Amino acid sequence: MTLTQLFIFLIVIQIIHGLGTWKLYLKADRQAWEAFVPVYNAVILMKIINRPWWWTILLFLPIVNLIMFPVVWVETARSFGKNSTTDTILAIVSLGFYNYYLNYALDIEHVKDRSLHPKTAAGDWISSILFAIVAATIVHTYFIQPYTIPTSSLEKSLLVGDFLFVSKFHYGARVPMTTIAAPMVHDTIPFIKKKSYLYNDHLEKKNTAFVNKLSLPYLRLPGFQKIKRNDIVVFNWPVDTMLNMRYTDRNHYKPIDKKTNYVKRAVGIPGDSLEVRDGYVYINGEQNQLPDRAKLQFSYKIETNDGPFNNDHLTKRYGITDLPQYNQDYSLSYFPGLTDETLSQFKNHPNVKNIESLKREPGQREKSVFPHDPNYHWNNDFFGPIYIPEAGATINLNLEVLPLYKRLITEYEDNTLDIKGNQIYINGEVANTYTFKKDYYWMMGDNRHNSQDARSWGFVPFDHVVGKPVFIWMSWDRFGKPRWERFFTTVHGSGKPVSYLIPFLIALAAWFGFAQWRKRKKANT
Repeated sequence: MTLTQLFIFLIVIQIIHGLGTWKLYLKADRQAWEAFVPVYNAVILMKIINRPWWWTILLFLPIVNLIMFPVVWVETARSFGKNSTTDTILAIVSLGFYNYYLNYALDIEHVKDRSLHPKTAAGDWISSILFAIVAATIVHTYFIQPYTIPTSSLEKSLLVGDFLFVSKFHYGARVPMTTIAAPMVHDTIPFIKKKSYLYNDHLEKKNTAFVNKLSLPYLRLPGFQKIKRNDIVVFNWPVDTMLNMRYTDRNHYKPIDKKTNYVKRAVGIPGDSLEVRDGYVYINGEQNQLPDRAKLQFSYKIETNDGPFNNDHLTKRYGITDLPQYNQDYSLSYFPGLTDETLSQFKNHPNVKNIESLKREPGQREKSVFPHDPNYHWNNDFFGPIYIPEAGATINLNLEVLPLYKRLITEYEDNTLDIKGNQIYINGEVANTYTFKKDYYWMMGDNRHNSQDARSWGFVPFDHVVGKPVFIWMSWDRFGKPRWERFFTTVHGSGKPVSYLIPFLIALAAWFGFAQWRKRKKANT
């Protein structure tokens, strides 16, 4: 849905609302025209149903409004004396068109200053649960989202089993693109294993981009900072076509905000020239300096003197969560992620006979590495150089560089692209240059041999960015034991993370004690 289509849709909704309620406005001592004026009609309606004006804002928040519209339909009926269970059901199942019946078929009176307190215990519970869901949805969608670390790609900075709070407002909260979706769940509703959002199975092809007709255009609220180099970022996996977490269908397309959530480090930002040499990232010719909490890891083959290592011992002593894989006689171990510090300790281990790095050589092509073109002999350890586009930047375009930017031009920026001989045509015209419309980022893991990142699938557009992890509120190790030292610690920053769990518990106890004191004081007065 384009902005123009969205505007037309909203105007149609206002007309439908006005036609179905203008007599109700008159009976509430308002003017008929007030039922037709966008936004203003909602503010006046809140007065008619004796609800606060700020409910109007909730009616225009995607996902939240799916809960609020039925509430307003029911509240409108009750404001004109229709309080029965039948009236409530009819208001909801008719999608609000029950108001037409009230408006044209019945002679009813407006109930001024009606009581807003539910008349039954069940009604009280339903009201409380409903608005708890609304509040949680607003927080989840526009402020803070919980996230769990499933893989070890950022090991040492973020551990498998860390539970994060991801800030939506640092980079600006993205307005949900899927307009009809279950609140506070992502791609699939738990337990029932059904899609959490309504989407069009018969997607329409517009140029070379597949567009979900039920999606809103990309909109983002202003943030208070930009993504800085080496920030850890949560984003939607750009190339996601997964039907579920085990099966991918190249013809299965998802709205951007329903693609799988990934978390990586933004080692390259718009305008950077990036290269990977021997596993280390170089930005504009200079080696990238990671924060002191970050630890690079690489894979090694370790030959032992006497059988396998004790995995529990390795986990506790060296902090290794990516445990080794062994050959048949256990004489060789393949460690997917060791830091330089751990590697130096292993060299002195009595059971270690030989250590071999599993880094690749320059020019040794990996088919799984971006841009998946036989003319690019790149691998995970030797990659690039590659330019990371920024909005407004222009590049020279030819068949040699096209594999790097073809997906950006077609899928992310919605252009047609054809090749005729040695000529490139964009939107039907010969193109020797291209000017980018969006900012792009290069997201990588610190565990360089055990991270599916930009080296596999390329650039991340800014419209795919979800937010910034800011806080670890809980953490469990592979044995199901709590890592108390990681509870209530910050994600970014320098030095050893400091747990704020004890101050939080003290503050929580103080707040609870104060609340009890106020309750007793109020009861005694």
